Amino acid sequence: MSRYEKFLELHDQPVPLFLGNVWDVKSAVIMEQQGFRALGTSSAAISHMLGYEDGENLSFDELLFVVKRIAAKTGLPLSVDIEGGYGREISRVIENLEKLFELGVVGINIEDSRMEEERVLLPAGDFSEYLREIKKYLERKDMNMFINARTDTFLLGTPSPREETVRRAKLYGEAGADGVFVPCIVEEEDIRCVVSTTALPVNVMCVPGLPPFDLLRGLGVRRISMGNFMHARLMDILKHQADKIRTEGSFKNIFENAGNGE
Repeated sequence: MSRYEKFLELHDQPVPLFLGNVWDVKSAVIMEQQGFRALGTSSAAISHMLGYEDGENLSFDELLFVVKRIAAKTGLPLSVDIEGGYGREISRVIENLEKLFELGVVGINIEDSRMEEERVLLPAGDFSEYLREIKKYLERKDMNMFINARTDTFLLGTPSPREETVRRAKLYGEAGADGVFVPCIVEEEDIRCVVSTTALPVNVMCVPGLPPFDLLRGLGVRRISMGNFMHARLMDILKHQADKIRTEGSFKNIFENAGNGE
């Protein structure tokens, strides 16, 4: 079974796929060692690691370098967050996908919002056509790649986000998306409604207030992501430890609390 086939299968299991979100080789190796069955990059974590704000401020070449190193060190299916595609023209996005495919990447997250002066939601029809062109090219070139279409309806607080998410999920599925990713959806009734109105696997993300995994499973969620919150938590721990070293004038706390995350 190829990595792509395995990745597809993981979206059709009795329990949701719990995706290990990573930002460098070490995080990927740790996730694999801890039993995660698939990995996904976090664009926010990679951006912050390299000194950028999230929102395609990172160059695609920089992203590609990180992905190449991760792909070389893991045997797990790897999906890559490409934000809006790292290109305004479809030809540039397709070129980026070809480079990822050559590295063995089996999936992408691609989002329906863009950073202008602030983050804005693209018209659903425009983004659907964008997805359709990508899917047509992948099929024509026999490039197996799972398209996880992210909709930022809840993240951006759009009016009637549940109804708009349902509408967009339908359009994106018709355009060739293989899954729909809805960051910041947390209410049980919202999740239940979205899941029940689309045949696409629904992906939710770690945010405050997200229901426990057992409940998400019962609601029909098929994929759960960490986003950048694991990386952010680790940076908080680093900040705490650095402050204690500075104020206490000792490395004692590092060794006393080794392994317990404090």
